[in-house]
Amino acid sequence: MIGSRRPLPPEGLFAVSAISQYIGASIAVSVFDRVAPQAVGWLRVVGASIALLVIARPRPRSWGRERLIGAAAFGIATAAMNLFFYLAIARIDLGKSVAIEFIGPIAVAAATTRSWRNAGALATAVIGVALLGGVEIGEETLGVVFIMAASACWAAYIVIGSRVARVTSGVDGLGIGLAIGALALTPFGAPWSGPVWTSPVLLLACLATGVFSNAIGYGIDQHVLRRVSVRRFSVLLALLPVTATLIGWLALGQRPSGLDLTGIALVLVAVAGQERERADVVPTDAA
Repeated sequence: MIGSRRPLPPEGLFAVSAISQYIGASIAVSVFDRVAPQAVGWLRVVGASIALLVIARPRPRSWGRERLIGAAAFGIATAAMNLFFYLAIARIDLGKSVAIEFIGPIAVAAATTRSWRNAGALATAVIGVALLGGVEIGEETLGVVFIMAASACWAAYIVIGSRVARVTSGVDGLGIGLAIGALALTPFGAPWSGPVWTSPVLLLACLATGVFSNAIGYGIDQHVLRRVSVRRFSVLLALLPVTATLIGWLALGQRPSGLDLTGIALVLVAVAGQERERADVVPTDAA
């Protein structure tokens, strides 16, 4: 129909989200030599919550206790994921960190897989992520510990986030949740944030990570979670290690190996091979 607009498919939205998230991560890595990773992680959540609250202008009084608790749990899980992720990428390459962190979404996808085709797509994604995530654990033990903690938080982010997306407009729940998460993270980030308060450039860079990685990236996630199943969302997240590897290469000079490129190809095959479910179907004339 003339004048109708076909919505961007979830894969396209994820590509935009992933690029935005890891542009933010690249900015974060570039300031780690001047600001502690935990401080950057905290300011990332602060920056995102401010941006989202300005955009959404939520009315907490209209929220019930259950919705507020759900948003708080989501925000704290997200803030903790950000903190552990930054502590990890200060020690391990961006692409490898995201690949290892993907264990969380894989666990969620495995728990919700219901067909052989989806199981095959999941297995292919696992192999691809395993190739992308090859790292010498003996050399980066602490980094692996941090990224595994981030992985557990990522699983919680998916499960809790899907509920928040369906009972709120998505963006307002995300804004309130991240504001609560920022408060929870304050004791872990604020004490190391000294350098940013004397450098407007550093402060802007840290807050920009929140706009790119959380406000834009997670805002798109909330939109997608309202359109697709948790299982499909979890496998679509396999696009993130791919994007992180490419952004790490282009922005940080972290060149992927032949095995990394093979892993990227397998992940793309897995995402394309998923079986679509009725929850994934969106009317073609939707705005």
